[in-house]
Amino acid sequence: MIKKYFVAALLAAGTVLTSCDMDLRPIGSLDDQTAIQSVNDCLRFRNGLYSSLRGLTTGSYVYATDLQADEFHATTYYGNRMGFFTSGNILSSDGDITGYWSSGYSVINSANYLIERMQPLLANEEGLSQEDRDALARYNAEAHFIRAFVYYWLTQRFCEDYSSETAQAAHKGLPLVTVYNPTGDSGAYPGRSTQDETYALIDSDLQIAYDGLSIFEQDDQSCLAPNASYLSTYAIRAFQARIALQKGDNATALNYAQEVINSGLYPLTEIADYTTMWTEDEGSEVIFRPFMAATELGNSTGSTYLSYNLDNADYIPTSDVLNLYDKERDIRFSTFFTQWLLGDQQIEARVFHKYPGNESLKTSSTPNYMNMPKVFRTSEMYLIAAEAAIESNPTLANQYLNDLRSKRIEGYEAVTYSGTALRDAIRSERQKELVGEGFRLFDLRRWNLGFSRNPDHPENPDIANIMVPTSAGVSYAADDHRFVWPIPSDELQTNPQMAGQQNPGY
Repeated sequence: MIKKYFVAALLAAGTVLTSCDMDLRPIGSLDDQTAIQSVNDCLRFRNGLYSSLRGLTTGSYVYATDLQADEFHATTYYGNRMGFFTSGNILSSDGDITGYWSSGYSVINSANYLIERMQPLLANEEGLSQEDRDALARYNAEAHFIRAFVYYWLTQRFCEDYSSETAQAAHKGLPLVTVYNPTGDSGAYPGRSTQDETYALIDSDLQIAYDGLSIFEQDDQSCLAPNASYLSTYAIRAFQARIALQKGDNATALNYAQEVINSGLYPLTEIADYTTMWTEDEGSEVIFRPFMAATELGNSTGSTYLSYNLDNADYIPTSDVLNLYDKERDIRFSTFFTQWLLGDQQIEARVFHKYPGNESLKTSSTPNYMNMPKVFRTSEMYLIAAEAAIESNPTLANQYLNDLRSKRIEGYEAVTYSGTALRDAIRSERQKELVGEGFRLFDLRRWNLGFSRNPDHPENPDIANIMVPTSAGVSYAADDHRFVWPIPSDELQTNPQMAGQQNPGY
């Protein structure tokens, strides 16, 4: 990390985080003292940050934790890809763990650089037009959002869930870096902060982002529409709602989720249009969708579930996942799952088809399973609002649950739940809607639930012939230390301030 790479490659808008080795090191060289001299330089660097955000919201950055949880298991075709995660053999020395950590801090470092280098330009008001000042203020807001987004991404994986009881305990948060100061002096590297300090930085960055974009949107409302490629104030509110729910701040989560819902800008996608939202990456409920084109791709999220020759899959959904749905009436079942014949044995199995590849993103006749990330959707806001209102307003919780179901299930008739039945129905609906989007492990941890990955497939017992034993029956207790990833051993070895700050169990 904190050897801090200056990511020169981010100046090219097409740069992405690669899906396999997560390499964010520079290509070529660039003088970091002169890289940003003009508003146009800031624009190019800002586009590079969006490119990194596109990378962080696709590929294994999304599915690693899903493969670790209870919804998918490996087949004999997986070639040990993501094997540490599916088997539960999570090690601090694993290169993937190191890669995720260093990739995150590389993006943070680049955001810090842009934030700092814009300030002299903003201070030179005489040399800037009003249009230039507005643009810089927007870029500043976006850079603060991206820094907050990455810190939260890291917090979810490398820190325990937020708790008021431990929020001020030493070394429970992340090492916080807010200035661009690359150095080989290990004595200058920070140790881990408290949870309160980590979330205070995230909250502060998001407030700066919200305030900056609010001003920008007074004159330009082009991003206040579905499928926006750039950030808006509603994208920030959606993110704040997500964070508040994870922290257990239900009142704030409900307030922010309702602000997005009640705007009326992002209505739930209708049943007739739902499949298209996943095949063509367009839907009325998509609040923020980072730009992607055949010449500017992210990572493939679908390729871990679908093969290029259409006859095998690294990971397939468990029967427990398949049985969540009304297979005849729920549009999500036919959208997310399709029947394939796997391998030489031609074994019938359902594969996960939520990321089938957008035809406009293909670069050849071979499928590349590239889809644009749909980072925030209104359906998540309905689920957040429903869960946040369970205790304070169960009538409202039922309303949000039924409203969402009516847009997913043909002929749905509203049901009223109470108590634990309401809680369980909302949790189940959350799993059905958000499967494969990177939420499951964190939801189980937030609910204080363990899991046992069910290896049985009563719909076709022959699937047992292609199951990987080390993946088939993995179990985590509710307090299993593997719900939180280890701090990479490389970081502990090179940063003396991190001594004794490893997560429990590693």
